[in-house]
Amino acid sequence: MTMRKTLLASLAILALAAAPALAGAGGNGGGNGGSHGGGNGNGGNGNGGGNAGGNGKSGASHGKSASAAGHNKSTDDSASEDTTTDDTTTDDTTTSAAPKDKNLHAKLGRLNSLQRNINAYMNSKSKKFAGVQAYVTQAAAAKNAQAKLDAANAQLTADQSKLDALTQQLADLNATDTTGFTPEQQAALDAQKADVQAQIDAQNTAITADNQAITDAQTEVTNTPAPDDATLDTALQDMANKPVDQEVTDWAKGVLADKIDQAAAAATP
Repeated sequence: MTMRKTLLASLAILALAAAPALAGAGGNGGGNGGSHGGGNGNGGNGNGGGNAGGNGKSGASHGKSASAAGHNKSTDDSASEDTTTDDTTTDDTTTSAAPKDKNLHAKLGRLNSLQRNINAYMNSKSKKFAGVQAYVTQAAAAKNAQAKLDAANAQLTADQSKLDALTQQLADLNATDTTGFTPEQQAALDAQKADVQAQIDAQNTAITADNQAITDAQTEVTNTPAPDDATLDTALQDMANKPVDQEVTDWAKGVLADKIDQAAAAATP
């Protein structure tokens, strides 16, 4: 009897000791299964359900990582497409080159003949060329007349400067202190004064001639006026077989300036 009670007491103690362990195992199995895998209802499969849930979570995590990587790739592709679009836009909006100006010589027509040499200007019998020929001849005559006037003025300036120097020289000679001069020294001084005075007289005569030359040259300039732009426009219109605009007129002036110089040089004695 005593041994039976002792045995029952021992079994009871063992049962109490095992109960918490069994209860913990069932609780963990059910908790993990419900939380992660949706587990089976019985506690016997709790650990299995927990493991399945753990693996499932790991798979979800991996899937999320792949999704993120996929998102990044999509963003890179989009950026690449935007860059391509910008390049295309830049190409489409490139400013086209301005059209080239019309060829001046295409507008000149018959006026291209203005580039001929001076002999052609002087010997041409063409009525179309007569106006330009007269323009060049008149301009050359006016140029020579003005050159003659300029030369006369330059000569007067030079002669006047020389006269001023001689006048000063004579004044210095006249201011010479002759105290103690011998008769010979005085005679030499007087001869020097006479020579300078003779040069002054000759210079005055030259200046008189210079003034007359200036007067004559001025008269020639007045009587030989240079042709004006209106005269040139008329001459160009007479010769041209195409409309004459300002560009053509300016070109003609440049070409004719050289011809005028040549004609003036040819007419100079």
